[in-house]
Amino acid sequence: MVWKLILCIPLLAVPLAAQAEPLAAGILDPSRRIDWSQAGVVGVIPNRTTICATLNPATTAAQINSAIANCTNGVVYLNAGTYNLNSGISVKSNVTLRGAGADQTILKFTGTVACSGMVVGVCMAGSFSWEGSPQNSTTWTAGYAKGATQITLGSVSGISVGTILILDQDNDFLDNNTLPFVCDNSGASNASHTACCSGDNSGSPGRTMNGNKRNQQQFVKVTAINGNQVTISPGLYMPNWSSSRNPGVWWATTNITRSGIEDLALDHTNSGFQNFGIMVVNAYETWVKGVKSVLPQRSHIECYLSSHSTFRDNFLYNNKGAGAAEAYGIEHYQGSDNLIENNICDHVTGCILNNNVSGSVFAYNFSVNDTWPGGFMQPTIIQHGTNTSLNLYEGNQGPGFEADSIHGTHNLETVFRNQFDGHEPGKTSNTTPINLYSHSRIYNIIGNVLGTGNFHTNYQAIAITGNCDVSIYAFGWVGEPCGAADPGSTSNVQPDSLVSTTVMRWGNYDTVNNAVRFVAGEVPSGLSSFANPVPASQTLPASFFLDSKPSWFGSVPWPPIGPDVTGGNISGLSGHAFKIPAQLCYENPSCYTNFNAGSCYGSSGGDATPPSPPKNLRIR
Repeated sequence: MVWKLILCIPLLAVPLAAQAEPLAAGILDPSRRIDWSQAGVVGVIPNRTTICATLNPATTAAQINSAIANCTNGVVYLNAGTYNLNSGISVKSNVTLRGAGADQTILKFTGTVACSGMVVGVCMAGSFSWEGSPQNSTTWTAGYAKGATQITLGSVSGISVGTILILDQDNDFLDNNTLPFVCDNSGASNASHTACCSGDNSGSPGRTMNGNKRNQQQFVKVTAINGNQVTISPGLYMPNWSSSRNPGVWWATTNITRSGIEDLALDHTNSGFQNFGIMVVNAYETWVKGVKSVLPQRSHIECYLSSHSTFRDNFLYNNKGAGAAEAYGIEHYQGSDNLIENNICDHVTGCILNNNVSGSVFAYNFSVNDTWPGGFMQPTIIQHGTNTSLNLYEGNQGPGFEADSIHGTHNLETVFRNQFDGHEPGKTSNTTPINLYSHSRIYNIIGNVLGTGNFHTNYQAIAITGNCDVSIYAFGWVGEPCGAADPGSTSNVQPDSLVSTTVMRWGNYDTVNNAVRFVAGEVPSGLSSFANPVPASQTLPASFFLDSKPSWFGSVPWPPIGPDVTGGNISGLSGHAFKIPAQLCYENPSCYTNFNAGSCYGSSGGDATPPSPPKNLRIR
């Protein structure tokens, strides 16, 4: 079976509960946002103290796998030292694989393990169900309104309380200035469909039913069943679920749940070909934290068909495929409500790649040293597959943010308090801090700090006017770089004026104007749908998903980036940005060479005390 894979992540400790009033209220209209406070693990990642097994460096991969298989609701602890492993590791539900710290417990792989059709270093997988061959499916006959928590299904056979459902429906065919517009058609094979994809439409994930692709998805948990009516959490995110699009439901028989990998290093240098360093698939409430990963083939972490998982405090360095199109840090491929937070990406093609992701949070990540060859710059965060929607990108630092048109459309995304400089040494093309290609509609760009002085000389390049490479914003273009289709593309995608007319901008600082812009004309208040009133205040919340400063921020000011920040330590930005903890960790020589999340951040993501070699099995 051959898959076309492109990008996952936290753990749930308490039942999901809607926040009474999301932190974005007063700035963003309810039609343009959701409550992001429940992304990832709600509360803290479980700090397990029951030790099933303590292993030493002479241990084999088979012995580690056996210890995991025989553990329930506990920890398999790997003492400090180097483990030479001739195969990969498989982690099961309700088990934590923990080391003494990424600078002390080092796993060196010379082999791999099979994982849902892939070959990987570490596998965290539920049963083998994917969009090409779902294990279970049924129809969805009623309950489509945004926010709805009760839906009616054609059958509840095989569904129980706790089942993770994947909701989907047919894509849109024709674009009549549709908001939102969900489409992955290249226009080469079906002239009756609007061309919205400049590359390979088959590369965007989702089921195909009766010849129609189904890229719009949301992952939900069943909390109650009454006849064929199912109560779900969270409620529906998108406003366009409709009986006219043949909505349906599918699910894996078994999800891996409540399992994690913590505080160790994974060296894939000599593992041979592998798809991913860590693969998390058909997962719920899983996590990877405090891990240093070196030289996997394609992606350090692949999150696939998963929800409410967390990737936090990790250092992802280089890929065997560096300089190729597919050499990523974290590849998030179909999922909802995940949290990717406080990670470092160094010498990868793209730090975070999203495909068909909804309701997730990407926060306080740092990327540097893009490895794409020549002068073309890859941004920190790339939206690459159809229907990335209603995600939050907050507090990240690096070259930029891009929503490309290669595999289809994107809608309703929020970019808040990031610092994107649009610049990497030696890069002269695609150097735009915020680049929203054709059919990236209804975006919110709030409180960011953008650009590099004496490099960016133009404020915005809209449709097919202006020079994208030296602009702060590029809106509605086709292909990469602006105006160019992918090599060999036969697409008929056109520039899209709705990108610029539906975008919401408020309180962003840029180096071209050398000023913060609170401009009413950049607020789409006159739209017939998804209008955003001009905010009554120029005061922004510190975060759109956190109630208070995280403990792992230490002495770093909170918020670290934004129009209201003064005295920042990044030059050329009028004091509006401080270096986030991930960048400070990266710049600390001892952390860079001997990465340990506990010592880099003071505590491992705010969840527990720093790791140390155990005496008498002293465990965090």
